[in-house]
Amino acid sequence: MSEKPMQAAEIENQPAHTGGPVYDVDEKVDYNRTGAIDAENIEHNMTVLEAVKAYPAASFWAFVMSCTIIMESYCVFLMGQFIATAQFAKDFGVLATNGQEYIIEASWQSAFQCSGPVGAFIGVFIAGPITSWIGYRWATIGGLMALNAFIFIFYFGNSQGMFFAAQILEGIPWGIFIANAPAYCAEIVPMRLRAPATQMLQMFWAIGAIIVGGITYHYQSKPDASSYRVPIALQWMFPTPLAILLFLAPESPWWLVRKGRLAEAEKAVKRLGRSSMNDDPRDAVAMMRRTIELEASEKSPSLVELWKGRDRYRTLIVCGVYASQNLTGNLIANQAVYFFKQAGMKPDTAFALGLITSALQWIMVMLSWVLTTYLGRRTIYVYGQFISCAFLVALGIAASVGKSTAASNAQASLGLIVSVLFCLGPAPASWVIIGETSSVRLRPLTTGIGRGAYYLVNIPCIFLASYMLNTDKWDLGGKSGYIWAGTAFVCTVMAWIWVPEMKHRSFREIDILFKRRVPARKWKHTVVDINDDA
Repeated sequence: MSEKPMQAAEIENQPAHTGGPVYDVDEKVDYNRTGAIDAENIEHNMTVLEAVKAYPAASFWAFVMSCTIIMESYCVFLMGQFIATAQFAKDFGVLATNGQEYIIEASWQSAFQCSGPVGAFIGVFIAGPITSWIGYRWATIGGLMALNAFIFIFYFGNSQGMFFAAQILEGIPWGIFIANAPAYCAEIVPMRLRAPATQMLQMFWAIGAIIVGGITYHYQSKPDASSYRVPIALQWMFPTPLAILLFLAPESPWWLVRKGRLAEAEKAVKRLGRSSMNDDPRDAVAMMRRTIELEASEKSPSLVELWKGRDRYRTLIVCGVYASQNLTGNLIANQAVYFFKQAGMKPDTAFALGLITSALQWIMVMLSWVLTTYLGRRTIYVYGQFISCAFLVALGIAASVGKSTAASNAQASLGLIVSVLFCLGPAPASWVIIGETSSVRLRPLTTGIGRGAYYLVNIPCIFLASYMLNTDKWDLGGKSGYIWAGTAFVCTVMAWIWVPEMKHRSFREIDILFKRRVPARKWKHTVVDINDDA
């Protein structure tokens, strides 16, 4: 084995390279290539169980970061539940045409549900530059503290306009969480754990839905403002404890290497793995430097760079996968309670079914860990979307056969199946694809711009979904399945053509395969030698 290069601690105090390259270390100091190859081979040869045993702390900190997604999920589903809450509709809605109940007008339904995504759209564009500057931990902690403040506005809101504004403000930190979480989780765990670590994001989305479903199921029948004030106040459960934990968490060693803070990167690697590990953390840092060398540039990362060369293809994959989440049945899941009511369920039954749906989604996400790890990301993503198409068509047919108890039950059942299957295939697989596709150097910016694409599609789709379901507008009910089936089919075809299989690929191999312009359908069978750097 070749001699170890200069210790990271010896070079870290050297003047930073002011040209803003990939990392700010003295470029005369070479990484240990043999150690880098050894570290990558170790990751390739690990089984999933061995990876968990070797990196228990990494698994824990990925778990903690994923918990931030609970807050976006909680509030997204909270507004959907409020629309179906009688007291909220009475306080902020209008009398329905039947003169027997109050409803939230379709325009305000859409405004309430799209206000958070509007704020998050702003947040994801803030997240990339801030994270590139101060790191994943501090950017996320700042977002958590801001969220604490914005919840006050939501809680004390007494008009439709205040709720709308509060949701926009709350959405800004959501954007930071959703941009940073998949990138951080993908970077701190070894290769074999990238799938379950990033899929935890969907699991916590389901957990957020379960929490809000249980809370609103209990409070929705209250004949006063506590039916919606208490669920709003309970948002304060999350930000401060998570901020404390993230303060104690290690920064991503990949981010530290990009910044030239190699001694800190070695310490982070030690903290993420077992103290008894025989692997030299300098080898892991060398592996990171080797990968980052492939992306070397004298320019600081910028949004413009995302749309140049092969990075444009990678950015489009991330944007497309994010945007597709809105077009393959996800909005039926987000409005499950209201959908069940429109299908003819009684309010208590609709809320109970919404809670059951969220619980089943949680179980499906855990099953998807096995499928994604062993079948691959592309396989369950593409075929999962195709299966969703079939059930969405069936939903439309059930709504077209006439009004009856059997038809209503069929619509409710198919709506539940679509929502649950979404969390078995397309949703969890998409988080893995998002976490792996972007280049290491541009990852904070890519995940941010990708989530921005999600909101660009999400906001008009929310308006469309509200108008399709609302009785004072189009009143399509389950017939909306035809529309979502069409969009899901288009997404399936595009994914089959352009989304590659990245199972068991190191970040170095992913970089090389994109540079070689290997077609997506050939990735699975293309061999990249461990010694290749291009």
